Amino acid sequence: MGNGEWEMGNGREGGGTLQQFALGLLISHSPSSNFPLPMKEVFCRIERCVGCRSCELACAVEHSQSKELGAAVQEEPRPAHRVSVLAVDEKGGKVRLRSVALQCRQCAEPACAAACIAGGIVKDEETGVVRFNPDRCVGCWSCTMVCPHGAIIRMTDRGLAVKCDRCPDREVPACVDACPTRALMFCTPEEFEALCREEEVSNPRK
Repeated sequence: MGNGEWEMGNGREGGGTLQQFALGLLISHSPSSNFPLPMKEVFCRIERCVGCRSCELACAVEHSQSKELGAAVQEEPRPAHRVSVLAVDEKGGKVRLRSVALQCRQCAEPACAAACIAGGIVKDEETGVVRFNPDRCVGCWSCTMVCPHGAIIRMTDRGLAVKCDRCPDREVPACVDACPTRALMFCTPEEFEALCREEEVSNPRK
């Protein structure tokens, strides 16, 4: 679903193996004395992602006014997705590019919150989720420039930044439910790390 003009804040094609990239996403979950970590997060099993963008569509519909696909495509402004499918360089350009569904990593100490001049991004003390208040966004793009994952999207046609809110009204995020290959998982960082290591042992890369 289109959502006007949008740009990834700091998106880039990373190097290294797929497992290194996946495990690298866990870095943001370093222990913090100020906030507890979310019990579960959305992670992507990159080897299963086929770049179908079903997650993007489901996310946009979930954040629409109607929450129905048929009606959502008629809405103005069109609903924006908070997850983006990006290309990942599997081995330094020597092997084909693969795709990964990327969204806010809910950092333990979010740089975006510290950089927001309007106070529109705050860390929820109870859940650890990084909350975004669009009513306070002034479109300065400070958050997009400091996000280490490139997970904040610029809605340039509206002068607004948007990010994953982890679907607070759902038990399982819409993107996870919509993924046809089960590339997206909603689990704890420890569970995802264990799975990555198990798959690395079962299918070692040359």
